[in-house]
Amino acid sequence: MNFVRNFAVAAAVAMTAFGAVSVHAEDKISEFRIGVLGGENQSDRMRSNECVRSKVEALLGVPTKIFAPADYNGVIEGLIGRNLDMAWLGASGYAKTYITDPEAVEPVLVKINADGSMGYHSIGFARVDGNIKSLDDMKGKKFGFGDPNSTSGYLIPSIEIPAAGFPMESGKYFGEVVFTGGHEQTIVAVANGDIDAGVTWADGLGAWEEGYNSGALRKAADAGLVDMTQLVQIWKSKVIPEGPVVLRKDLPSDVKVKVTGLIAGLASLDPECAYSFMAGEIKGMAPVSHETYEVIIEARKRKMK
Repeated sequence: MNFVRNFAVAAAVAMTAFGAVSVHAEDKISEFRIGVLGGENQSDRMRSNECVRSKVEALLGVPTKIFAPADYNGVIEGLIGRNLDMAWLGASGYAKTYITDPEAVEPVLVKINADGSMGYHSIGFARVDGNIKSLDDMKGKKFGFGDPNSTSGYLIPSIEIPAAGFPMESGKYFGEVVFTGGHEQTIVAVANGDIDAGVTWADGLGAWEEGYNSGALRKAADAGLVDMTQLVQIWKSKVIPEGPVVLRKDLPSDVKVKVTGLIAGLASLDPECAYSFMAGEIKGMAPVSHETYEVIIEARKRKMK
């Protein structure tokens, strides 16, 4: 009954949000395509999102497929090209999509953390046995970003860390600064000692030893990729707005309402599926709009200059 009630509330929110439907919207669709950002290997991403795919397919009555490109840009380009219908983006990924084509997608929902907050952090971390306890210990050492389109894996740390007095150009303070390709790659690279420290994302709630309540560290710990007791946090960003679940803007309005309602009620309908889809423990989902990401869009524009 909770799901029915939550679905009704979410659907009402969605109907209000989509009240002014574009005259260019399609009348119907023959399939629905979900894009999944990089961050872990492709097979794990397909498995993590399969429960959502099957629920959307049953709800819409059309074949529903998951696309998991190698990097963030694959999903962003898929949305801009109208080849994808839904994705959970980071704030920076949404910013790039919007800057490139403001009419491509619209943000509809955002994750609510277990404590009711709606933000997360970029987390800098290193190996316990590396004798690195903070960025002060990283002079001359190798530092890893994730994907260039990642909010927590690049955009925010590339702004906040230099502002704290640690320039990110290779050789200026850090011995070398590299891109690993994604969150999972960064975590594995640090754990294996290929880089001395890197950044990834987490809600910052719960126990470090479990990888916090949600985020890339939690997924890596759950998958057995890392022993969190062998890693140490060395830096933490300010709060970052949670990335939005976005829908293709010119989808039929009834499709938007149904899918938004389904995702909004997922934590009540199927907590295990919500845990898998949202990379850890969540309280629920809340409506979100473009205005939430205007600060990130401006930050992204400054990095492009």
